[in-house]
Amino acid sequence: GSCLCGEVRYEIDGEMQRIGHCHCSMCRKAHGAAFGTYGAVDKGDFRFVAGEGLVTSYASSPDVSRTFCSRCGATLQFISSKAGYLGVAVGTLDDDPGVRPSYHIWTDSKAPWHEIDDDLESHPTEP
Repeated sequence: GSCLCGEVRYEIDGEMQRIGHCHCSMCRKAHGAAFGTYGAVDKGDFRFVAGEGLVTSYASSPDVSRTFCSRCGATLQFISSKAGYLGVAVGTLDDDPGVRPSYHIWTDSKAPWHEIDDDLESHPTEP
């Protein structure tokens, strides 16, 4: 995968375990969209291959940091200190991950102008 400007590039060695849409206000603001879409990847399977020095981290809550490219602002990761995996912003993938979104979370916080109209599993908060 890569950021918008292409300076930050990464590789994932393992499988993307699942993909979900998060409707919390922080993900909406980080992505500038109705929701943020992240794929779960084992932390040991992710590595930067270029531009790691351009990656900036923001602690959005006590146990969560979000990374982005300091040059173009592209959202890259959602990292929870409590989880053995990290969330990769699926929009930054350069290839098909082979899995599709399977759930929505934090739907109680969804944007009032967005309607969820699919049959994916849905959770009002974090499951």
